[in-house]
This record gives sequence, structure tokens and C-alpha cells, in this order.
Amino acid sequence: MFTAFLIKYAEIGVKGKNRYLFENALVQQIKYALKKCDGKFAVRKTDGRIYVDAVSDFDYEETVAGLKRVFGISGICPMVYVEDEGFEKLGKTVIEYIDKVYPDKNKSFKVAARRARKNYPLNSMEMNMELGGIILDAYPEMRVDVHNPDIMLNVEVRDMIYIYSEIIPGPGGMPVGTGGKAMLLLSGGIDSPVAGWMIAKRGVKIDAVYFHAPPYTSERAKQKVVDLAKKVAAYTGPIYLHVINFTDIQLYIYDKCPHDELTIIMRRYMMRIAEHIAKETECLGLITGESIGQVASQTMHSLMATNDVCGLPVYRPLIGFDKMDIVDISEKIDTYETSIQPYEDCCTIFVAKHPVTKPNLNIIRKHEHNLDEKIDELVQTALDTDEVIIVK
Repeated sequence: MFTAFLIKYAEIGVKGKNRYLFENALVQQIKYALKKCDGKFAVRKTDGRIYVDAVSDFDYEETVAGLKRVFGISGICPMVYVEDEGFEKLGKTVIEYIDKVYPDKNKSFKVAARRARKNYPLNSMEMNMELGGIILDAYPEMRVDVHNPDIMLNVEVRDMIYIYSEIIPGPGGMPVGTGGKAMLLLSGGIDSPVAGWMIAKRGVKIDAVYFHAPPYTSERAKQKVVDLAKKVAAYTGPIYLHVINFTDIQLYIYDKCPHDELTIIMRRYMMRIAEHIAKETECLGLITGESIGQVASQTMHSLMATNDVCGLPVYRPLIGFDKMDIVDISEKIDTYETSIQPYEDCCTIFVAKHPVTKPNLNIIRKHEHNLDEKIDELVQTALDTDEVIIVK
């Protein structure tokens, strides 16, 4: 039935003279998303509108699912085109459209015609009245409701005539790539994939770093993180996942530092390493899935202690979220079931029985001097053995 889609956007429309840059970025993201779908499509931008035209047979459900993962899209409108061959043909097409899209005719409707091409013989109000009459003649069980209709039938007269009635919600946000790039600290938990998704929704390109601790964490734990990155990459495009072997650093910290400070000091070294990679890859900040008070390393005191080692901004989009808020989003973006698989990450394995919740920054810095003999060498080795996986 449908041969094209009208793509609606929201925030992009208020970007003034720079709007075309955001529109162009959105077009590129749409093209990338549709490459994974069966069928061939032409994406075009005209008169402040973006259209996706099917130029071959295509899987409707798969195509809509792909478009629903493109940040910047606020609505997806399945459409049919009508060549301007007279009002009689338009009326017949509208009747066919109603018949195929709405098998149950016991509905109210409103025709919303828009005459963008002013040489069309009928104006918008006349089209509303004429098409409304044609629909009522064909389907007497239908009724007009101009205030709260079940069906809002849009008819737009442009180069051709476009008919659509359904607006499928998109994810909103801004096209990926319009907001710079940031480095996500990605673990196997629920929070960090959600944090990456939320920042990407604001137009930020995402790369990621994962801290692996073999043999204490298994290859399956690593694969779990790769799987999570794939879920996020469905929205963001390719993610460069940096896998850092953190075992020797963790064991050295375990041997040299007070055990109640293990989590904080390990976290500080994770942030240092992530920032080093971020700067080398031209990222403008770090992203974490931290939420105030969720665990001992996420109290205000602990967050201050980890921030202390960072020169780049640290973005924490979940900072004020309850756990159930985060779980809801993880289910929405299909990361939850992967996140709860029982494969431990390095933070869980080396957690202290009674971690400090209000670390004193001066004391933390003092105890880090216990590491002076070997820590720089171990960090450099971890960076030198960085495994980069391109996740699509």
C-alpha cells in the first residue's frame, strides 16, 4: 500500500540559518539506517521536508523499525503518492486508502488538506469539503469530527499529491554527529548503555571503553559488552569499542592500597585511562552511567573523588534517575535482557566487603602514592594492548 514515508522532525526546525546542517545530518543517518533494511530507498530533502521513497519492494515493518532508531526523527508518516491527474482520481485514491488502511470503518475522521502548490484549482477548504463528502458517500458509517477525530487524513498538494494519516513516533533528539563525540565507559550493567543512548540522542557520536579483567572476568563477559554495544550502535551508528586489560592494575591496587578504597582508586584509574583514549580519539568528554547514591562509588563524595582525575567534562545523564527509571529505558532500547545476563564485570569482582562511601580526597591521593613504583608502567601496558573492536 505505502510507497514512501514523510519524515517529521521537531527541534531541528528551530535551528535558524544552521537548520540545513542538521537536516543534512539527518538525511545521512536515515540512509545509514536503511542500508540494513531489505529494499532500496531514495532519501530526499525539499521544501523543509524529508521524504523516503521506496524504489523497490521493501519490508514495511523492518523499514519502520529502522527509522524508529534514527535520532532526530519525531514522526514517521507512511504515505502514498498520487499523480495530479484530476480531482476524480484523487477522490478514488482516498477511498482506496481508507479501505485498505482502516478495515473497521466505524470511525470519525477529518480531512486536513494543504495546497502548497497554489495553481491547484481547489483551495484547502474546498478540498476538505469535497473529499469529506466523497468519504461519507463511500462509507456512510464514518462520521466527521473536526475536534478529536479517530483519523486525521492529510492531503498535501505539492509536485505530486501526498496522502497520509498515521504518525508513528520516532525517538526524537538530534541527528548523531551534530553534537561532537564522547567516550562512554561501558560495563556489562544496566546503566551505562542507557547513559550512552541518552547522550547519543542529543546528537553526540559515541565511542566506548570496556575494562576487562581476565581470568577474573570471562570471555563471555566481554562478549556481553560487545552485544550491548551492538544494541546501542543500532541507534548511534558504528562504535569503536576499546577493550582494556585491567587485571594487572587491579591486582596492584589490591596489593598496595586499603581495601575499603579499592573501588574508588580503581575507578580513578579507569577514568584516567578512558580520558587518555578520549583525547587521542578527539572526544570532547566522558560518559558514565552513574546515579547519585546507587552504590558506594556513586555518592557525592565518591563522584568528587573520581572527577578529581579528569580534565575533560564527565557527562552523567542518569545522575538523578531512580533505578526503575533506568530499567524502563533499558527495556525500551532492548538492552535490559542482555545487561542482566549473569557474567561479572571487573568492578563487581574486586569490590570490597565494606567500601568507603565518603572518601577523603586528600587521603585517596596519599594512598595512591603507594602505587608510584609500577603504576605508570602498568597503565602504559594497558594502553599499548588496547584491543579496538568496531561494533556495528
